[in-house]
Amino acid sequence: MTSLMDAIREGENGAGKDSKFPHAPPEWKRELALAAARREGLKPGEDHWEVLRALQEYYARHRETAINIRELNDALEEKFHAKGGRKYLYQLFPGGPVAQGCRIAGLKAPPGAVDRGFGSVV
Repeated sequence: MTSLMDAIREGENGAGKDSKFPHAPPEWKRELALAAARREGLKPGEDHWEVLRALQEYYARHRETAINIRELNDALEEKFHAKGGRKYLYQLFPGGPVAQGCRIAGLKAPPGAVDRGFGSVV
């Protein structure tokens, strides 16, 4: 079975894609994302979907390169600056706009998106 990122890189034809999510990974479905969000205690509204679209678009534009966590964070903060930037993003995704957002968007979070030692004594 191919990973979502492998499928994106192979340039699937997009048959059966959700038109509101043109850059979604081929195996991603809005219903699966909704179920994943609910498991994580989120009730996705249009603001959540907008961030997921932004993540999927960013990944699609950077198919040929490794995703840099700092650049991705900066791009999200810039895109959503008018709504409150980082604070706004964390209100929507308390588990981290990149880490939690990527899980729901069907994307592999880049290295460094989750610091398992943060706040602990490891």
